[in-house]
Order: sequence, then C-alpha cells, then structure tokens
Amino acid sequence: MLKLSTELPSEQRSLQALRLAVLVPCYNEGVAIGSVVRDFRAALPGATVYVYDNNSTDDTSVVAAAAGAVVVNEPLQGKGNVVRRMFADIEADIYVLVDGDGTYEAASAPALVNKLLTDQLDMVNALRVESAKGAYRPGHRFGNRLLTSMVTTIFGRRMRDMLSGYRAFSRRFVKSFPALSAGFEIETELTVHALELRMPIAEIPTHYAERPAGSTSKLLTYRDGARILRTIAVLVKEERPLQFFSLGGLVLALAAFVLAIPLYRVYTETGLVPRLPTAVLVTGLMLLAFLSATCGLVLDTVTRGRRELKRLHYLQIPIIGKQQDT
Repeated sequence: MLKLSTELPSEQRSLQALRLAVLVPCYNEGVAIGSVVRDFRAALPGATVYVYDNNSTDDTSVVAAAAGAVVVNEPLQGKGNVVRRMFADIEADIYVLVDGDGTYEAASAPALVNKLLTDQLDMVNALRVESAKGAYRPGHRFGNRLLTSMVTTIFGRRMRDMLSGYRAFSRRFVKSFPALSAGFEIETELTVHALELRMPIAEIPTHYAERPAGSTSKLLTYRDGARILRTIAVLVKEERPLQFFSLGGLVLALAAFVLAIPLYRVYTETGLVPRLPTAVLVTGLMLLAFLSATCGLVLDTVTRGRRELKRLHYLQIPIIGKQQDT
C-alpha cells in the first residue's frame, strides 16, 4: 500500500528566497486549465504559473490568463517543442512541470519541491497512483510499464513511471537539458537525461485523477507509443553505441554462420563450393558484422567524450540556492 505524500516535513526549507516556476504546456485544455492554474497558485503561493498555449482552438489562453497565469503562445506544434521553449525562456531556481489536463494533484507540488530541496536532487518524479477507476486507460498503463521497463533496463532502474507528466526540476537539470524531442516522447528524453548523467533523482507517489468532463486526451496510444519506441532506439544508439552496434554485428554474424553451415558441409564432403553467391553473401555479412562492432567501439569513445562535456556543463550551473549567495 503506497502512502501518498502531500504534507511537507517539518524540516522544509524556506522558499521565499527561491524563484519557483510552474510550467504548464497546453493544447485545447480550456475546460481544465482554469482550475489547474488556481490550484497550483494556491499550493505554491510564491510561484509564477506559466501556461504555454500550443495553437489551441478553444479558449485555453483566455481562461489561463483570467486565472492568473502568464500566458505565452508557442506556434511550433508538439509537447516537446513547448517544453524546449519553456526551458529556454524561463529563469527560476525550481521548476515544476505539469500537464494542463487537471489529472495531477496540485497539493503534491510542495512535497515534490521540498524533496528536491531537502535531498539536493535534480529531478523528483510524480509516481501516478489512480484515485479514480477510469483515470488510467489500460493501453496507456501497459505501454507505460513496457516502455519504462525497457528504458530502466538499459539506463538504470531508478524510476517506475517514466511517462509521468508531473515533475519538479532543479535549475541545473533544466539548463543542461538539450530537449531534442518534438512530441510526447519528451518524457522519455527527460528520464534518459537524468539517468545517463547519473543525477540525484527520486519519485513520490501522487494521486492521478480522471480528466474533467468535456476534456479529451491528446495522447494517441499507438502513434505516440511508436514514436516513443523510436526515441528509445535513437537514445540507445546515441548513448549506448557499443551495445547497439555490437548487437547488430552479432545478428549479422549469426546470419552468416547459419548460411555458412550447408556450404561447409558440402565443402568437407566434396572439396567444392558450388553455391558461390551464398559464399559471397556469407563473406559480406561477416565483414559487415566486424564493421558494425568497430563502429560501436569508435562511437563509444565519442559518446564518452560527449557525456563528459555534458557533465562538465551541468556542474557549471550553481546548485539550488547558490545564486543568492554569490
């Protein structure tokens, strides 16, 4: 039984000297965005709530502004594009990223922020726990478990809900994050960035509710699931090239070995190689296998250098609170 954390520990640090920003990417969330903005302003009184409207055709911008949010329009379609713009535009010490659909509990925001501060973390992820039976569609639940398992198996088992849209970040994380994704695969990229640089992170269980009546999900299970799978493959290629290309080389070598078995049998019996095209194919496949493994070795060295540079850039950004001391 998970215990949901919504209350702050007694040792909570004062947030008065820190700049807090609540980032809400939105597309046609006029039904829910007003209550989302009001709830987060109440949960984090010192924070500025930013709503970035991604070409909505409803009254999202008007409702958000009336509720007290700073509204910005982002014309480049896709959640990843919106998050990239937010991270580039907004200056703060602590960032809370949340979807504008009203499914995430604003009352958990102080706990996320407090955990980030108390443990000097770079990311605190909201682990979704259903508070209503229909909050989590079965396809989304299965896809999240599958994709999370894939990523954590490759990059490190430190997270249980990779696709959560509710997180708190340090300035170090936000300003060192490249944000290359365009759509819903942005959550995968956020997770891999933290795991690859071995940042201090944590998860806190939070309530996950149904969308309000009249609101519809923008996530398409199969299309966006395929895009996330593609993103995982690209990130494995970029961040784990030795394993990626070695696996490809192993597949090619096994194919060459299977095709070579009948050739070898005929050769041992007759001393002849009658199937010359197959012999050429076997030779080519084996050469490609060695070439793939070699590419993996070379790119692994390049990736290590890139990782070191990313780490150095990350370390150049002051930790939370140090901006006020200097």
